[in-house]
Amino acid sequence: MLCATSRLLAAREASALPAHPRGRAPAPRSRRRELHFPGHPELPPGDFLVGRFTKPSVPTGRRVILRKGRMPPAAGGGLAGSELRPRRGRCGSQAARAASRDVATEAATARSPKRPALPSSRRFEAAGRWALLALVTLTSFASRFHRLDQPPHICWDETHFGKMGSYYINRTFFFDVHPPLGKMLIGLAGYLSGYDGTFLFQKPGDNYEHHSYMGMRGFCAFLGSMLIPLAYLTVLELSRSLSAALLTAALLTFDTGCLTLSQYILLDPILMFFIMAAMLSMVKYNSCANRPFSAPWWFWLSLTGVNLAGALGVKFVGLFIILQVGWNTLSDLWHLFGDLSLSMVTLGKHLTARILCLIVLPLALYIATYAVHFMVLNKSGPGDGFFSSAFQARLSGNNLHNASIPEHLAYGSVITVKNLRMAIGYLHSHRHFYPEGVGARQQQVTTYLHKDYNNLWIIKKHNSNSDPLDPSLPVEFVRHGDIIRLEHKETSRNLHSHYHEAPLTRKHYQVTGYGINGSGDSNDFWRIEVINRKFGNRIKVLRSRIRLIHLITGCVLGSSGKVLPKWGWEQMEVTCTPYLKETLSSIWNVEDHINPKLPNISLEVLQPSFPEIMLESHMVMIRGNNGLKPKDNEFTSKPWHWPINFQGLRFSGANDTDFRVYLLGNPVVWWLNLLSIALYVLSASVFAVAVQRGAHLPVEVEGLSQVLLQGGGQLLFGWMMHYFPFFLMGRVLYFHHYFPAMLFSSMLTGLLWDTLLRLCAWSLASYPLARCVHVLGILSLLLGTAYSFYLFHPLAYGMVGPLAQDPRSPMAGLRWLESWDF
Repeated sequence: MLCATSRLLAAREASALPAHPRGRAPAPRSRRRELHFPGHPELPPGDFLVGRFTKPSVPTGRRVILRKGRMPPAAGGGLAGSELRPRRGRCGSQAARAASRDVATEAATARSPKRPALPSSRRFEAAGRWALLALVTLTSFASRFHRLDQPPHICWDETHFGKMGSYYINRTFFFDVHPPLGKMLIGLAGYLSGYDGTFLFQKPGDNYEHHSYMGMRGFCAFLGSMLIPLAYLTVLELSRSLSAALLTAALLTFDTGCLTLSQYILLDPILMFFIMAAMLSMVKYNSCANRPFSAPWWFWLSLTGVNLAGALGVKFVGLFIILQVGWNTLSDLWHLFGDLSLSMVTLGKHLTARILCLIVLPLALYIATYAVHFMVLNKSGPGDGFFSSAFQARLSGNNLHNASIPEHLAYGSVITVKNLRMAIGYLHSHRHFYPEGVGARQQQVTTYLHKDYNNLWIIKKHNSNSDPLDPSLPVEFVRHGDIIRLEHKETSRNLHSHYHEAPLTRKHYQVTGYGINGSGDSNDFWRIEVINRKFGNRIKVLRSRIRLIHLITGCVLGSSGKVLPKWGWEQMEVTCTPYLKETLSSIWNVEDHINPKLPNISLEVLQPSFPEIMLESHMVMIRGNNGLKPKDNEFTSKPWHWPINFQGLRFSGANDTDFRVYLLGNPVVWWLNLLSIALYVLSASVFAVAVQRGAHLPVEVEGLSQVLLQGGGQLLFGWMMHYFPFFLMGRVLYFHHYFPAMLFSSMLTGLLWDTLLRLCAWSLASYPLARCVHVLGILSLLLGTAYSFYLFHPLAYGMVGPLAQDPRSPMAGLRWLESWDF
């Protein structure tokens, strides 16, 4: 194709040259003709390829040198063009000759006197693109803000995230398993909209009454509305097709699931906004690869880092988009490393830029989020008990705040001992005995979450009954490796263990209170050890992490976390485990410390540093995530349920008299997405094999194959990254966890069907109505999606009346699966 085109241009050049004055033909000179190929898949909107045809002095072949320029894209996106490649040898195939004629025609058109009319056409096309983007955005906002105030009561997880927004307004410390950015933004939206943080958010169904809740819902709806234009621009950047982008926007606009999640005070719309913004930014800076270190390149690269920090700052699943961007970055750097025209200095600049924008910048913003979080939440609240005593000492209103206690533990001190495992509490005992048949009938020892006098213990030497608080005796500090006794202050019984089995945990030993007035036996002896310390070191209050090892049996004091029956007052079981592995359930610290013979120091000296606070909060969040259990009467789901839209989730109401909102994806959209994933894998495999085997594809088909393999490949990878990791998680899972992956599957659906319909139109090019195939196909998908939304929209906007199981219900015929409980 290119050989024939070059010969044609060379012949025209030769005929146009004037005769040489000396009668001798001039030496061959390079002539250049600019040929415009709009819609190339690797170019940003408006770019085109310019082919420079060079006639060498020795006619052994032809070569094409490509550069990039700017021109308006074809209306409607057009068929993606094919990248020109140098070819050697004879150009005798029929396809090559036909393509060369097309190139020659384009060249003639480029020299046509009608070219000056292009600027007005360019402005018209640009205006059309902006108008379509505005239409998509307005439709998205209209659908998300419609009936936003309904229902005027708490729905589903609004009871959690609305309450946490109130905590920020009141500056009250709380604990949550997710990073703080999303809740901070919700609290900020409530504060700016006039909410005073006084509503209790106790349970779903409670009316908001006079409290201002629309600001928080409106903020989430705004970010949920932005998902559609972000997806539209991403697919447009990947496919160069307005119809593919428009189909993607329709799929997301008319999905009842995305609509429902966007209308309430939840973290999901905030998370999905940052994920989609990071995806668009990554695609945009990829398109600026031919202009490295330019202002647009730096802008999109930096914005990618900002959005990555936002995604991770809302939920830890934001790590998935970080991995996707990381893989894209490594692939990009590997490609640059193979470009021998780049110096090592330039490669170093590329690497440094990515480290700064995609690692340092997101990390700094993520840390800054926690700095603001800890600065705002400086009052004691319901989250105190999940953190260490040293952490609690920094919270105003906590009993440890501004307290003064002795720094080092000494014999005779009255102390409380707190378990480091989340939500276990303090070592506790009381005057009640274990019942008959539950080990030895001795005094119960448990853990208790609240402050209580029965949490107090006296630390004594194992071989002495003298009073350590006697003023005549010198102070003797407890050191790592000492053998001690712990005497319960209220009952004067010693902490004791023996070979009897624990009440609930098999193969663990029972822990009891034993003896009279501090006198007992050798089973009361414990060796105190400090984690990662040497023998002889003193033990610090709050800071030292200690273990108590029973001297006779060799077991370690700990808590199983199991709740005792009513005879144990539903407190936590304490056991002595023979397994010596260090776990948080067997590690303790000394919190309260009373000893009149020792000088007190302010706990401000013992308060942890910011890095220690960061580390502790992340450890607590990770443990909390892993320990999540389903609530009573709550529907959980499995990852394989999600793509098939197997089961929804009740957001509000359960009876026919209630205002009911049901989280369920539009089945037409979701099942089309599932079909599209299978079709994409099949079609992409066919094209990948053809390209790898060197098949000569027609120009149009080759361009579309590049769109399918490159653009579609990124979207499929995004879907996989946001879906398959959930199969490896041990925590409880819910239907809404799939929605970030659903965004990628919808974008893939839009790109795939546009490409397949263009291929069908190309294959039917000899028929008169071939051009209508693509238009009618896209229009059918748009109308079908819109009609399905018309059928299922009551799920999102709310419904009252008979349940779908009742034949009188207007939704009766729409209950296509028995598992749909609306």
